[in-house]
Amino acid sequence: MGVIDLERKGVVTMHGNPITLIGPELKVGDKAPDFTVIDQDMKEVKKSNFANKIKVISVTPSLDTSVCDVQAHRFEEEATSLPDDVVVLNISMDLPFAIKRFCTSGNIKKVIALSDHRDASFGTNWGVLIKELRLLARSVFIADKDDVIRYVQIVPEATNHPDYDAALKALKELIK
Repeated sequence: MGVIDLERKGVVTMHGNPITLIGPELKVGDKAPDFTVIDQDMKEVKKSNFANKIKVISVTPSLDTSVCDVQAHRFEEEATSLPDDVVVLNISMDLPFAIKRFCTSGNIKKVIALSDHRDASFGTNWGVLIKELRLLARSVFIADKDDVIRYVQIVPEATNHPDYDAALKALKELIK
């Protein structure tokens, strides 16, 4: 059985309607799965590009929505004060052109915004691909320098904000 065969129901709703997630349920202590996404210049980016870094991965359905906009800006605000061994990624299904426009107009400089639109590699490997919409479920993951997942938050209602304070508290524990 491949990752694409794993369907999970009852984890997330969108506007109160149940949706199906594709991929495994990742837990704290799991090895962070690989992924290949696209940057704003249409270049491939892999998890290995961030080796030996703590990775904060903010996952958004679409940067062109109000909650996703706030989420990206909140992590941008936090990223400015983080040490060099921490990288903050935002992964969505948005096209690289839309991501570039969003980052330019929104003054996003520290958060690395990436697109999973081509292969849904991140979404399927990390268990947050929404089957019905081919978007990613709002979530936050933190993986340490050894690629071990130290924090997982899949937001139960995709239109709600993640618990920023809980994610940042988990991050601060890692960077002590």
